[in-house]
Amino acid sequence: MQMEYSADDIAAAKNLQSLTYLATSMVAFWTYDYACSLHTEWTFLLESRWTKAKGLYVITRHSPFFFLLTELYLHFTPSEKLDEYKCGISFTLHTSFSTISIGCSELFFVLRTYALWNNNRIVLAVMLSAFLAAVAACIVIGFITVGTSHVVTSAIPGITGCYRTSTNLSFIQFLLLFAFQLGLISLTLIRVIQSWRTNNGPLYAILVKHNIFYYASGLFLSAVNFLMLFYDSAYHSIIEDFECFVLAILATRMYLLLWQIDRDAHGSDALGMICLSDMFPADPMAYPASFVERNLD
Repeated sequence: MQMEYSADDIAAAKNLQSLTYLATSMVAFWTYDYACSLHTEWTFLLESRWTKAKGLYVITRHSPFFFLLTELYLHFTPSEKLDEYKCGISFTLHTSFSTISIGCSELFFVLRTYALWNNNRIVLAVMLSAFLAAVAACIVIGFITVGTSHVVTSAIPGITGCYRTSTNLSFIQFLLLFAFQLGLISLTLIRVIQSWRTNNGPLYAILVKHNIFYYASGLFLSAVNFLMLFYDSAYHSIIEDFECFVLAILATRMYLLLWQIDRDAHGSDALGMICLSDMFPADPMAYPASFVERNLD
């Protein structure tokens, strides 16, 4: 006897199948990126001394593994083995790992901006205050969202996984993240303009030297996530995860690039520990990789 399913059951099954494919693609992309950069990362880990910045790098680079594992669990566990409690616990873990990942990534951008402002403690105090306030608000909102969102599973046999619906509070998280990133990119642009006027060089080259495109990419992803929450879509969680691990890639790649420039400028034996303001006195903001390590020591 053939069972008849409602339109909502069929739509939920299609969403779950699509989310499974997207989650698999995302994990494959993350694994491929990690494998491609493995040699450079091992060089950094083996040749640089252990500092707080290096510890932050390790956490930032590897935290996406944990929330991607929870993502796979949520999408590949058979529906009959999932209930609202198990999905809720998994979503809570997923939210926790995502928050850690985004927080560590943004902390790298905070330190980079602090270095660009020539270690201005007032700027650092403002950024850290905004950072801590945004993180605290996002944690509270994240757990409220998990507790109040509706868990969707499939009534059709053979369809795995579950997902949660978005709530009205979800957009506040990305609004706060967008506002915080906008503040960082604004502070960076001020330094770009000051450096451009001082050195009278090509604007594009100065933008690249100040890593403005790393900031802009994160800001764009936050804007996309914010706008997606106005649509009742099952795919918002995947887009959130995409921003999480892309921010981790951007932050760690930015730091690796600065470390490599620092090391090459002073020779392989220096290991990037020399302050670059001694090397580039005319523009001490250009490549302050070692500033980050000194500020975290």
